[in-house]
Amino acid sequence: MSSKRTHTPVEEDLTANQHKRSKNMDSQNGAPEVHLDEDLHSRQIAVYGREVMKRMAGSSVLISGMNGLGVEVGKNIILAGVKAVTLHDKKAVELRSLGAQFFLTESDIGRNRAEACFEKLQELNPAVKVTASTADLDEAFLCTFQAVVLGDATLSEAKRVDEICHKHGIPFVHAQLLGAFASVFTDFGEDFTVIDVDGEDPHAGIVASVAHGTPAIVTCVEDERLEFQDGDLVTFSEVIGMTQLNGHAPIALKNCKPHSFELDLDTSVYAEYQRGGIVTQFKPSKQLKFQTLEAALSNPGEFLLTDFAKFERPALLHVGFQAVDAFLTAEGHLPRPANKEDAAKVVALTKSINEALPEADRATIDEDVLRVLSHSAGGEMGPMAALFGGLVGQEVVKALSGKFHPLFQWLYFDSVESLPDVLKMSAEEFAPLNTRYDAQVAVIGRSLQAQLAGLNVFLVGAGALGCEFLKNFAMMGIACPDAGKTDGQVTVTDDDTIEKSNLSRQFLFRNWHIGSFKSTVASKATQALNPSVNIKALQNRVSPETEGVFDDKFWQGLDLVVNALDNVNARLYVDQRCVYFGKPLLESGTLGAKCNTQVVVPNMTENYGASRDPPEKQAPMCTVHSFPHNIDHCLTWARSEFEGLLEKAPSEANIYLTDPEKYIKAIEHAGDASAREQLEKVVELLVSDQATTFEDCLFWARTRFQEYFHNRVAQLTYTFPEDATTSTGAPFWSAPKRFPRALDFDSLDRSHATFVQAGAILRAEVYGIPCPAYAPNALAVGAEAAKLNIPAFVPRKGIVVETDPKADKKQPLHSVDDEGVIAELVTKLKAAHLTLAPGFKLSPVEFEKDNDANFHMDLIAGLANMRARNYSIPEVDKLKAKLIAGRIIPAIATATAAATGLVCLELYKVVQQKPMEAYRNTFANLALPLFAMAEPISAKTAKHKELSWSLWDRWILEGDLTVQEVLDWFEARSLIAYSISCGPALLYNNIFPKHKERLGKKMSELVVTVAKQEVPAWRAHFDVVVACEDEEGNDLDVPLVSIKFR
Repeated sequence: MSSKRTHTPVEEDLTANQHKRSKNMDSQNGAPEVHLDEDLHSRQIAVYGREVMKRMAGSSVLISGMNGLGVEVGKNIILAGVKAVTLHDKKAVELRSLGAQFFLTESDIGRNRAEACFEKLQELNPAVKVTASTADLDEAFLCTFQAVVLGDATLSEAKRVDEICHKHGIPFVHAQLLGAFASVFTDFGEDFTVIDVDGEDPHAGIVASVAHGTPAIVTCVEDERLEFQDGDLVTFSEVIGMTQLNGHAPIALKNCKPHSFELDLDTSVYAEYQRGGIVTQFKPSKQLKFQTLEAALSNPGEFLLTDFAKFERPALLHVGFQAVDAFLTAEGHLPRPANKEDAAKVVALTKSINEALPEADRATIDEDVLRVLSHSAGGEMGPMAALFGGLVGQEVVKALSGKFHPLFQWLYFDSVESLPDVLKMSAEEFAPLNTRYDAQVAVIGRSLQAQLAGLNVFLVGAGALGCEFLKNFAMMGIACPDAGKTDGQVTVTDDDTIEKSNLSRQFLFRNWHIGSFKSTVASKATQALNPSVNIKALQNRVSPETEGVFDDKFWQGLDLVVNALDNVNARLYVDQRCVYFGKPLLESGTLGAKCNTQVVVPNMTENYGASRDPPEKQAPMCTVHSFPHNIDHCLTWARSEFEGLLEKAPSEANIYLTDPEKYIKAIEHAGDASAREQLEKVVELLVSDQATTFEDCLFWARTRFQEYFHNRVAQLTYTFPEDATTSTGAPFWSAPKRFPRALDFDSLDRSHATFVQAGAILRAEVYGIPCPAYAPNALAVGAEAAKLNIPAFVPRKGIVVETDPKADKKQPLHSVDDEGVIAELVTKLKAAHLTLAPGFKLSPVEFEKDNDANFHMDLIAGLANMRARNYSIPEVDKLKAKLIAGRIIPAIATATAAATGLVCLELYKVVQQKPMEAYRNTFANLALPLFAMAEPISAKTAKHKELSWSLWDRWILEGDLTVQEVLDWFEARSLIAYSISCGPALLYNNIFPKHKERLGKKMSELVVTVAKQEVPAWRAHFDVVVACEDEEGNDLDVPLVSIKFR
């Protein structure tokens, strides 16, 4: 994205009240700077930035109440990398505690909840000091923390603690989960500064013109649509002519359009605009004044709405939660499930509290909702703990850093649709079973619990989402025989292995698991959370190539499928399989602080593949290769050069070395420019530039520097001087083009030295050449490189430079006689081959971004930054280069937990086969925070006379049918089938006279003889696509047809 990766000016700002909160941090006491493990936290740094991570690494957090919510918050905060977490609790573990608190076991029953789990939480991140405490929450104790979370406290206790925290400027979060209902309150003090309200990169544009006068209309190049909005503030840089704009205070915008806007500024006294300029959004900080809990109860302000179908629900729950607390205070226990007397008292208390409010602030009373709240209050659901553990954990990160906008100040949520019709069920249905699931049974009932136990679930992926799903499944009792049924199973598959960078989000993995298969480790870890879960781990990728593993019988035996994937193509394939076999699919994904979930229900909703994001815009080839104007272009080029030089070219040479005669024959047969170019790369590696010593590798790296950053740039500016014009007379070097400057190698410049160091070491790796003792020292390598004799640049005339943005692929330049050049190269190659040792092979270097010791990112960052320096583009450090060139998806544990919690709330509904209006697809952005929940889109239905079908239908024809019998089947339904195909092969079409001969042939025979397909022994059918029309000749798109011939 052009010019959009820009630092926020306020990013480094620490406000007065943040200093106050940080008074106990090491960084405020002159201690050494916090060390940040960037290999571990690279995905988090992509979301938060280094400064925020360092602030968190100096902060201590108190979490009081180690129930399901408490352990979820603790997990997410510890993974985030704070300095210390104190787990506080005075309650003991009960059997029912195990239903959502995943780090408790039956052997912990009777122990203090915090003391029973703190060691397991400590394992998540050894860099965080985790302790357990039973201390009184007095003023002296609370003042040792930079944030306080209460997850299991009465309202009176929460108000008392908040008063202390508010007084001392300590951010405070009070969260309550009452079964399927939730409440979150935040108080971050009277003067809290949000340094970055949304975490998005500032919008930017490349200036094409600035009008002189008022209004000052700014036009930008039409490379990309501008994202500015009226009222935004912007700053300017690199403007030539009207230089007064450079460094000017932020200027307000108005009348914003896709490629222009007006400045709230009179430029008539400024110099005339000439050319150039970057305009960048300025993101100011924001001040927030929070009320105390005591004040906010009677004056709550605006609630954060999560579901527009429940517009009046937050106000009702605001008084309803107070009523439940009043019930607890009066009765000494929470309302009991399916207890009408308790529910009546909660309803009465709610009405009393509501009537005491000013009339304008009163809620609309829905007694049924209040009765469900009363029923649910004493229970606990793992998915609710996961969802709100993510949300509350994110609020703590905001409190410690000022990054992202806090919840201000109330959020209420319910998922009553996940429950059966509890108001019509007897108390016996919710009575304890004396199992770990009793807290959930109290909410959902014994029957639904038994259904969960018997589920056959396929989980695709065991990464960050997969780990959270497996934990949720274990807590919910899915495929757990002790929950009521013995025939359930969770099958999880993932062909990936564990890397260090996974450990900051994929909480089932530890450092000693690195290199092991994710699915295997995750399965064992899940059984440690709940030994009863029946789980099977596989290491197969779900794809067309593994349909022998995941065969028809496998898919037909599933109850539902849960995707935990990180790429669209894999999601689409699983989606197609679910549609084909008519299986529910629960889909989710995360991107930084954002997450989305989708529920796909057979014969009801549209499928995942029905809608998808537009493809990401790619920079034109000529921009990347000759006219970059942002660091993304430089890094795209750098990654391409790395792979071409160190992976593709050596791999091509190895193809030759494996079978020289076959390779040469293929090249000579092609005889074109592409074949010549391939051969040139092989000849370069094995003949002209073959390396036998490290000095050869160093010479190669030094000549690469010369070629890339001096010669090519000098040639480009020779071909197109700074004053060059186009055929229309316009300046050639106009925006977005940037005029480049050639670089001269300087061995004392660490960037230059690091480039040749990384290049030489990786070239040596390709040839299997040992590195000398001085190789790890970049400046020493640079000094050796400076001694090399590099030919001086001589400009050439007639060089063609691609300037057409529509040219999307670099084409090899044609020679006058490609075949003649190929013959000459082959002769050289054959002669050189005779000098090679028997069995000689090169070692291609496959790009690996997550190993900082392998010099891969050093070379890519060097390539990109030297190119950026050529074009006066701001350079980036190695981590930023890794994020962009490595195409790293920003990820944090909080969003992952929230996504899986939302999905599992939908899972309850799928099992109960709820109606369409019960389901919710969700987009959430924890940074804002924002929740957008909506009913899924219905599957489109087609009709023809009495027939109707949707994407979920597949017409199955029984028997080993002939073509004519298939045509007759359609004709009986007033459909005229005129074409039948299997894969790419046409089995029958009525326009071909010869195809009439096939009418009496078996379809199964034609599949083998015409389509060249063998139907596996385990499959009883094959699929064909039938094109047909109605009696009026209108084409109809009918379902896929399966011929069940066995």
